[in-house]
Amino acid sequence: MPEILHVGIDLGTSRSSISASNGERFVVDSYVGWPVDMVARKVLKRGVLIGHEAVSNRTMLDLHRPLERGLLKEGSEKDVEAVRELLKHLLGLVGVSNGGSVSASNVRAVVGVPAAALRTNKQYLRNSMKGIVDSLLIVSEPFAVAYGLDALLHTLIIDIGAGTTDFCVMRGRYPTEEDQRTLTVAGDSIDAQLLKLIEERYPEANVTVYMVREWKEKFSFVGKASQKVIVTAPVKGVPTQLDITNEMKAACESLLPPVNEMMLDLLARVEPEFQERVRNNIILSGGGGLTRGLPQALEAALNQVGGGKVRYMEDPVFIGSDGGLALAIDAPDGDWEKLSG
Repeated sequence: MPEILHVGIDLGTSRSSISASNGERFVVDSYVGWPVDMVARKVLKRGVLIGHEAVSNRTMLDLHRPLERGLLKEGSEKDVEAVRELLKHLLGLVGVSNGGSVSASNVRAVVGVPAAALRTNKQYLRNSMKGIVDSLLIVSEPFAVAYGLDALLHTLIIDIGAGTTDFCVMRGRYPTEEDQRTLTVAGDSIDAQLLKLIEERYPEANVTVYMVREWKEKFSFVGKASQKVIVTAPVKGVPTQLDITNEMKAACESLLPPVNEMMLDLLARVEPEFQERVRNNIILSGGGGLTRGLPQALEAALNQVGGGKVRYMEDPVFIGSDGGLALAIDAPDGDWEKLSG
């Protein structure tokens, strides 16, 4: 009997990662694009581009980002197709293909999605995975993170992605809807805010959201700036240095009030005798978790309820998919949903 390949997939708004039981791990930008016309097809010599390649060639493409605000887009056939292409691409990277060494019929996949998508898009995701994998288990991203870190009891995970910030209180069992929350204030909303602030201050500068995203990923901070944030952008076509320190601070700190409020609200719902343990075991994950000064800012908010400890994961790229893989390997047969082709 062919060996089962277990995979964990973290399906993210900005980036998606996969970890497989054969030791392979990959991360790709969550973009899918098709050539807009025959000229583009001639230049690109391919029918579909995925990930960073799609972003780099976006002027020639009908570009789709199939996840938005943590939800799988269902508006058009192209968005549905984009999700399938992205998933097939990820599985192909770890060796799953029709004629390859591993066929879809031997794949068990745990897919981590934002908590909001878990509630509303589950059936859509199921349909997207048909014929791509044999068995499926859909879980929330923060739960996958908790499972991978073995942080399954008296823990609060705060997973700050591009489309959503997800919260999950772990009580030593599968989390329920009551244990999880989703905010749409996250990386994308910071990018939009930062772009707006830069355009207001430097109206003649020519700046795109792709440039802003790159700057944020490199320089994001809350609290006191350790150094000035100086970037280069064209002003009337001339590359010019811009100081965006204040704009970066303001955009990043727009995350703090809603995240603090949600964190304190969830903590208040924990059984009273366990609240202190959960307060001292808060884990930040996702790309947004790397924002400089964020753990300290959240700890300052915890001081009003007796203090607490927030730690962040230094390498968040594969935390979700690694957790999904650990879950895939451990999950009993009864937990899996069998997908017909």
